[in-house]
Amino acid sequence: MPATVLNPVLDLLFVRGTVTRAEPITSRMRHLRVESDKLAGLQVRPGQQVRVLVAGLTPRTYSVWRYDPFGAVELCVLDHPEGGPGAAWGRSVEVGEQVRLRKPEGTFTLRPEATHHVFVGEETASVAFGAMLDALPEGARISGCVETETAADRLPLRHSNRLDWLTRGDDSLPNGVRRLAPEPGGIAYVAGEARTVQSVRQVLVRELGWDRRSVVTKPFWAPGKKGLE
Repeated sequence: MPATVLNPVLDLLFVRGTVTRAEPITSRMRHLRVESDKLAGLQVRPGQQVRVLVAGLTPRTYSVWRYDPFGAVELCVLDHPEGGPGAAWGRSVEVGEQVRLRKPEGTFTLRPEATHHVFVGEETASVAFGAMLDALPEGARISGCVETETAADRLPLRHSNRLDWLTRGDDSLPNGVRRLAPEPGGIAYVAGEARTVQSVRQVLVRELGWDRRSVVTKPFWAPGKKGLE
């Protein structure tokens, strides 16, 4: 379809933005900032995500690391060998490039009224966790388990000293949750690889007695599944 026909349609669905920052934030993540006047003044909830068009018209979803109400979203994009066009875009995009993205959306968000916040996930989940943790006050009750490939993959999260950090291969998130054994009554945010998310949910509900409604899940990716590489 010619660009003259396609562009007006895309402009109805996506915001045009400019990449104004592209730099490493961990050993395998790049910190990207996308600015646009149309991103200003939004009601963004910690944990929400944006859909970005990469490699032409391929949509990929990224959690919002930081939101600037003056008109910008910041993302942390993981580079990994199994990655598809989304990982390739995050690896190669440079300052000054134009990008199309949707405004922040999604329901995997902080429940600020909870008396205890439990975070369980890996690298992809830690971006959303970062936004949520930033929004919690110093006195909030926080715990959780975050798994990374190496210590160099750990994002600089607020309240990180209250989390148990696991190294992949040495331990697993379900076992980490068993050891942590959080008492029911709070909210658990569980995200990352789809099968691991399900396993952690089962530990919380079946073994530790959590109410299913208190376990908020988000499968960010699954091996071999198109669009969730």
